[in-house]
Amino acid sequence: MKLLFLNGSRGEWGYIRPIIDLCVGRGIDYGICATNMLLLSSHGSLVDEIRAEGYKVCDDIFMSLEGHNHITMVKSLGVFLTSFVETINREKPDWVVLAGDRGEQLMGAVAAAYTYTPVCHIQAGERSGNIDGVARHAIGKFVHLHFAANQDAADRLARLGEEPFRIHNVGAPQLDELVKDDVTPATELAHRYDLDATKPYLLAVQHPVTEEMDLAVEQVQAMAQAVGRYDMPKVWILPNNDAGSHAVRRALLKHRGPDTMVFENLTRRDYLGFLKHAAAMVGNSSSGLLEAPTFKVAAVNLGRRQADRVQGTNVINAPFEVDAICAAIDKALSPAFQSTLGTCENPYGDGRSSERILDILTEMPIDDRLLVKRLMY
Repeated sequence: MKLLFLNGSRGEWGYIRPIIDLCVGRGIDYGICATNMLLLSSHGSLVDEIRAEGYKVCDDIFMSLEGHNHITMVKSLGVFLTSFVETINREKPDWVVLAGDRGEQLMGAVAAAYTYTPVCHIQAGERSGNIDGVARHAIGKFVHLHFAANQDAADRLARLGEEPFRIHNVGAPQLDELVKDDVTPATELAHRYDLDATKPYLLAVQHPVTEEMDLAVEQVQAMAQAVGRYDMPKVWILPNNDAGSHAVRRALLKHRGPDTMVFENLTRRDYLGFLKHAAAMVGNSSSGLLEAPTFKVAAVNLGRRQADRVQGTNVINAPFEVDAICAAIDKALSPAFQSTLGTCENPYGDGRSSERILDILTEMPIDDRLLVKRLMY
């Protein structure tokens, strides 16, 4: 069996790396098609890090056009689609493996489906409050197997007309490395980044929302002003390259204080280390919902980007208003709320997703029943 993984962002790398590690252990052939942010020097050229760690990257597809607006986003997806179909034709995988909800994953689903290449989707069936949530369900109509991270998502896929044998509740594979504590220790973070990670600090991650591009600067300013009111170190991670990202970066850097560390790019282990040891996380990243519950870390979730997704008891929601954000941070840092985090359970799985995914892919017959989809409406 040969798997072709599509990877366009650091977040997606967190999804697929545990599965690839298990592929290596089981002797399963694989290749990684790297695209989008993985190839951009402005985002740290993660593909170089992946190669340096010995992972097999079979193709680089440059797709990101300058401009960072709606028009260039759509054109970039077209560039990727015409290239990825060639990758599939050359690599001839038994399965294309997609993860998440970004546009290049949707294009990957289209390319695989129209070449009759079996394709599966990790983190299928979830809801979110922006165009990515729409892309996630569009992906679902093209793929042949759905790997849902919780029962809520699995049930939604069934209501969307997917055949029962295609739907598997396996959990979120990015949790697999968390339960193994494969993260950078606080002492190592302190040495590497000159930060006393044993003292309380806030971790802030804010991405633009495609439908609210005109509000991106206003939103990040509200977050930055709120976080800036706290007399404690801050760790800011700069955003992805979606429409509006350049303006968000400029606004973040403008509000950077002397007690703020700003990172364009971190290794997965370092990022998880910062998250694990944070007093609280603030922003609209999915990490607050997916990874933070495992670490028992409070997450202040802002705006609509993660709207309607399943949340653990560690999450506090707030609008993009300075006073409301501060009220949520106050609650997150309060002894009363912190005392509840010890019993927080992660609704996205138990850290054994990779095993389940590979077992299913290995055992699933590739035949007309799989490749010819029937909707169960």
